Amino acid sequence: MSSMWDERYAQDGYLFGTEPNAFLVTQRHLLKAGMSCLAVADGEGRNGVWLAQQGLHVLSVEASAVALEKAKKLAQQRGVTIDFEQADLAQWQWGEPRFDVVAAIFIQFAPPGLREQMFAGIKRCLKPGGLLLLQGYTPRQLEYKTGGPPAAENMYTEALLRGAFSDMEILHLREHDDHISEGTGHSGMSALIDMVARK
Repeated sequence: MSSMWDERYAQDGYLFGTEPNAFLVTQRHLLKAGMSCLAVADGEGRNGVWLAQQGLHVLSVEASAVALEKAKKLAQQRGVTIDFEQADLAQWQWGEPRFDVVAAIFIQFAPPGLREQMFAGIKRCLKPGGLLLLQGYTPRQLEYKTGGPPAAENMYTEALLRGAFSDMEILHLREHDDHISEGTGHSGMSALIDMVARK
């Protein structure tokens, strides 16, 4: 899995750009300096670095060594300190409740079995009262072809997320179509779903 991503991230520049995800930025009011945060499958670090710039203590977990090198460079350029960990999320130990925030932005490389495992891990590692900030694609994204995997079963629907996180308080859940511009990796009109949930 990581070799495929190494290849994708090996190109010049940042595949998904260096600016944070737009949905994440709209949730800035929920973030407080000193919070502990897990950035899941953080790629080249654009989201983890932005979270660190908000004063959060960030653990950025990513499978691709190539992406991690770029993320470290970005953190250096922006003058922030982040804990980086290279890990295959299928094998990774999420651990006990230890994070105030989990940022899960476009982690849709995960087919249904792994997705269930990851969602369970996210819930486990959040402290009581901790927040999950999640954005992904809905199945209609297959028509737009502007990013994401070509597999409908990897996409999210409102019903799927409501079911998966029924044991959390869902503060915000919305499907919408919007134009996004995140490097060459995510670019153009996209079928999106956003969720904010509290443990």
